[in-house]
Amino acid sequence: MEITLTPILLDYLLASLLTLTAALSLFSRNLFRAIILYIVFGLLLGLVWIRLDAPDVALAEIAIGAGLTGALLLSTWAVLARKEKTSHTPKT
Repeated sequence: MEITLTPILLDYLLASLLTLTAALSLFSRNLFRAIILYIVFGLLLGLVWIRLDAPDVALAEIAIGAGLTGALLLSTWAVLARKEKTSHTPKT
């Protein structure tokens, strides 16, 4: 038996993955994991825009939504992690 990925099945799969990724990102207690899930959400949303025949919006979503914003969030997370690490060290 061969299973084919029909367009409607692909749409349901993308919608389910988007919902799951959004929920996991929102309720994650680990900040790094939440940022990574946010980036994955942006990439999946780009695929949704491609499915809706909007390649220009998909490109903008992937470049700005997932790429640029994700990079800024990761950069901010790294700075905060460094500051938190130095604030816990005792001064001699």
